[in-house]
Amino acid sequence: MRWIPVCYVVGVLLIEPFTPVQWPVSFLLIALPLVTAFAYGPVVVAAVTVLAVVLEGVLAGTPCCAGRVVGYQWDRHYVAAYVCTALVGTLGTILAVGRTRRERTLADVRFVAEIAQHVLLRPVPRRIGNLLVESFCLSAAAEARIGGDLYEAVPTPYGVRLLIGDVRGKGLLAVETAATLLGAFREAAHDEPDLPALVARVETSMMRRAAQLPGSDVSERFVTAVFAEIPSDSHVVRIVNCGHPPPLLIRPAEVRELDTGRSAPPLNLGMLVGDPYHVDARPFRPGDQILLYTDGITETRDPDGSFYPLADRVRSWGRLRPRELMERLHQDLVEYSHDHLHDDTAALTASLLPDPPDVPDEPDGRSEAWESRSDAR
Repeated sequence: MRWIPVCYVVGVLLIEPFTPVQWPVSFLLIALPLVTAFAYGPVVVAAVTVLAVVLEGVLAGTPCCAGRVVGYQWDRHYVAAYVCTALVGTLGTILAVGRTRRERTLADVRFVAEIAQHVLLRPVPRRIGNLLVESFCLSAAAEARIGGDLYEAVPTPYGVRLLIGDVRGKGLLAVETAATLLGAFREAAHDEPDLPALVARVETSMMRRAAQLPGSDVSERFVTAVFAEIPSDSHVVRIVNCGHPPPLLIRPAEVRELDTGRSAPPLNLGMLVGDPYHVDARPFRPGDQILLYTDGITETRDPDGSFYPLADRVRSWGRLRPRELMERLHQDLVEYSHDHLHDDTAALTASLLPDPPDVPDEPDGRSEAWESRSDAR
């Protein structure tokens, strides 16, 4: 945008020598202040207005200053062009003032949104105990910073507990619902001894908050979510699915969905069924990786309308560390959709590191050396 005024002037100067004398090409410079107002502030627009008047005088072979009119024959058409340029320049200056104010306001709003994003979806630690953890959140709108997709990883006395969810709807209500869910999960994850009790407590918080909100669609304000627990003392992952796309279990020799067909209803709809939450326990050995994701990933489409084949893509990439997997998935989604995502996407992955050797306690140097070897692997 900042080069458009320069290109505009260069274009006029290049056209002028090749046009007949009776064609007043210099009149095109009347629009220069408005063109400049799209990219520059009011001071630059005012300066460009003066420059446009000077260039019109030069191209017309007529002086610009009224004090030097002696010996020149003024043409009323050129005088009208100067006046019009000055008026357009004044209008462009006013527009530039309004545009710069709106840009400052938008910058302030984005800054506040980024702060809210860090509070709502704070970055997860890249390593929690013997787990490597990574996440990403990709917005369908380039201007957006916060939305209804959420994730969290919390170390607790019962192991590392993971959450990924997708709030129904958009806008401030979705953000408020996501904040309620994350707050309840972060608190209850340290207190509840098992996953069903954790999910029940989170759902109670969701129902209590939904009852306080106005509107007739309270029962429709639900969240699909997956809760996972990886204990530090056993090679197992426990999962409770509440109407969410099933996680992927990634092993060196296989990639498969962890879908038992016994998913609970989404959060805030559990009271419609009343069944207990089903816990799916699967072996989770060193080197295994679990991928939690929202339906924005699997519902991403290419220009032909084909859905994104997540399991097939992950399987074709081979074994990747969590950070590499998130970077590859992020890039592949953008390329697959030709940078036209229609829904927000989020993903969270955790990989179990090899167990340290069972040896007697050593000085701190041995312990630090093991940490370095674990990171290298």
